[in-house]
Amino acid sequence: MSMKRNDDAVSPVIGVILMVAITVILAAVIAAFVFGLVGNIGGAKVVGMTTTINSSNPDTIDILWQGGADLASLQDISGTVNGTSFDPVNVTPSIGSISTINTTHDIEGRVVLVGEFSDGSEQILLDKGF
Repeated sequence: MSMKRNDDAVSPVIGVILMVAITVILAAVIAAFVFGLVGNIGGAKVVGMTTTINSSNPDTIDILWQGGADLASLQDISGTVNGTSFDPVNVTPSIGSISTINTTHDIEGRVVLVGEFSDGSEQILLDKGF
C-alpha cells in the first residue's frame, strides 16, 4: 500500500490569503485617497443663541446671544423667511446682548439665518419652523 501525496490544499489556502491581502491593501489605498481629498474642510463654528419672534413686531426676530467660541468673529446675519431673502444685518454680538433682525416679512413658516464670520466663512445658525 502506497500513500498518495496530495498537495491540492496548499494552493487554495495561499490563494485566499493573497486575495485577502490584496483587498486590504486596495481598501487602504482608496481610503487614503478619499480622506486626503476631504482634509481641507474647516470645522463648524460655535455660536450659542436663542431666537424669538418679537411680540410687538411680527416681522422681527430677537436673538439673545449666549456665547460660543466663535461669537466674537460673527459679523453679519442674512437669511430667508419662507424662501424670501432679507438684507444682511451687521451684528456685534456679546454674551447677554440682544440683536434685532428685521426681516420685512411676517415670520410664519420656515426661517433660515446664515452667519458670516470675520474669516469670510458662512454657516447656517438657525433653520426652524415658526
